[in-house]
Amino acid sequence: MSVLKFEIEKTEDQSRAGLLTFENRDQVQTPVFMPVGTQATVKALSQEDLEEIGYNLILANTYHLYLRPGTTLLKKFGGVKNFMSWPRRMLTDSGGFQAFSLSGLTKYTEDGVNFKSHHDGSSHFFTPENVLDYQADIGSDIVMPLDDCAPYPAPPERINESLKRTHEWLQRSKKHWLAKGYNEKQSLFGIVQGGADIQKRVESAKAITELDLPGNAIGGLSVGEKNNEFLEAMNASCLHLPKEKPRYLMGVGSVPEILHAVSMGVDMFDCVLPTRNARNGQVFTSSGKINLRAEYNKLKDSPIDTECECRVCQRYSLGYIRHLHKAKEILAYSLSSYHNLFFMKQFMDNIRKSIVSGNFMEFKNKWLDIFSR
Repeated sequence: MSVLKFEIEKTEDQSRAGLLTFENRDQVQTPVFMPVGTQATVKALSQEDLEEIGYNLILANTYHLYLRPGTTLLKKFGGVKNFMSWPRRMLTDSGGFQAFSLSGLTKYTEDGVNFKSHHDGSSHFFTPENVLDYQADIGSDIVMPLDDCAPYPAPPERINESLKRTHEWLQRSKKHWLAKGYNEKQSLFGIVQGGADIQKRVESAKAITELDLPGNAIGGLSVGEKNNEFLEAMNASCLHLPKEKPRYLMGVGSVPEILHAVSMGVDMFDCVLPTRNARNGQVFTSSGKINLRAEYNKLKDSPIDTECECRVCQRYSLGYIRHLHKAKEILAYSLSSYHNLFFMKQFMDNIRKSIVSGNFMEFKNKWLDIFSR
């Protein structure tokens, strides 16, 4: 029996307003965006900030936490949530994406992935089994299996290799997850791969579905493929994943991508985009993206967004925040990140409301128009 339950409360075409319920009745409404706290922190923000905004589910990274501070230390603290004083829910990825993004430091074998630490060059071997052991020590609520994300573009033989590994490793992961009793506290998701190849996406989704896990993820997208390839691969994945299970699109978080994904039936998202862009001076508003560092903001005494109710917009001017960015003051990163994550939380809440009220397509077209200017 899964410790995670998923209920679909309302649909509009393929879009869904749902509810994730964890074992002690903690609930997360979907569609949901998860801020990325790679190393047990969402950059430039405190846990109090995240709670104030209203986040109940964030993401951390197994590879990075394994290297620093180390899973042995985290286990002694009773898990990363105790370590970082985060009383709510957490998802961890497996390190599979780091095997892709740090490809110069990794080597695949049939048994797992050899990593050379990007900190000191030391060698580490990740397997489908020990990755779940690490995530058990981390103490996250939703865990990801080790997978093989093929680069883009990739020849057919590399896509086939990726699928073979991903599916075989997932079978090993499920066996270990059950044998160790991790299923009593943590929910394991499968990951669909297949690059931009539609048939391989379908094949992968069907193979993942057969394992009947608590949820399913779509990986290997937004890695350089064309927009039409992204949309077609995502749609093919969604169409062949079970409707009664939550669907998680990994590492994707722009406004247009989220809108298209929700319209195809995706429920969960994560991405560094809102916080990374904020630290680089770009914020999201009801009228589109704004470059805070632009000269034309120098004398503006209005907030970032006059329609935003976040505490940053209620107190600080564009001109002041621009000054902080130009002076490279730490407060610039904090204020901008807070605003962007507040925007994302409100945006996802409003997506959900639009599905419940039956006007999601109207909502989608409005926001696509704003963010395509």
